[in-house]
Amino acid sequence: MIDFHAHLDLYPDPPAVVRECTARGMYVLSVTTTPSAWRGTSALVADGSRIRTALGLHPQIAHQRKSELGMFDDYLSEALYVGEIGLDGAPEFKRYWQEQIVVFDHILSACSRAGGRIMTIHSRRASTAVLERLEAFPSAGTPILHWFSGSKRDLERAVGLGCWFSVGPAMLLAEKSRGLVRHMPHDRVLTETDGPFAQIEGRSAMPWDAQRATTGLASLWNVSESEAEHVLHTNLRALVAGNSEEGLR
Repeated sequence: MIDFHAHLDLYPDPPAVVRECTARGMYVLSVTTTPSAWRGTSALVADGSRIRTALGLHPQIAHQRKSELGMFDDYLSEALYVGEIGLDGAPEFKRYWQEQIVVFDHILSACSRAGGRIMTIHSRRASTAVLERLEAFPSAGTPILHWFSGSKRDLERAVGLGCWFSVGPAMLLAEKSRGLVRHMPHDRVLTETDGPFAQIEGRSAMPWDAQRATTGLASLWNVSESEAEHVLHTNLRALVAGNSEEGLR
């Protein structure tokens, strides 16, 4: 089971969630919202687990935490994954748009200088601008658009840029989103939950709810659940194949 975008440090009892993920043998990308959270979140994970921690600076708080960009740069050499990063064009955050751009550009530039990273990217109401920034920094790494909700035109543009996509159970509830997922290349899709922010049946999504996304993808792809699971695990291995340090077990 794969949850490629979860905020493990933001659950009420992070160690308990980590233990459950480890017991289930899950592959989890634990994203952070600030560079200052990266060390502590990384420390939640025991050696030998299939949980990785991403170094992030969330666009919704970019204006508050832009002072941590130096810390981001300091930690980047130790982080194989970057996220959650990106842009947010919702009305309540649009007034900080220029600061978001400055932070996102700084991170993409830093990733480029570091040789590229696997990046999980937020693009709510900002997909066109996110793609423009990715085009401006083609060496930043492999972009994975988390919970993509842009237009079909932007989806086609993203596919052309080599973007990947992570899809969660909450995303698959909406017909518009399901329509977008149908057009995503099967070999560039991974599952996520975005827990604890995403909600399922009135509660916070847990990492193991990623199985619901696998079930939903199997239906959209018209394959069995075991076949969908095989595709997703093949995708994950392909994503990290170029990084000899990862050695997925």
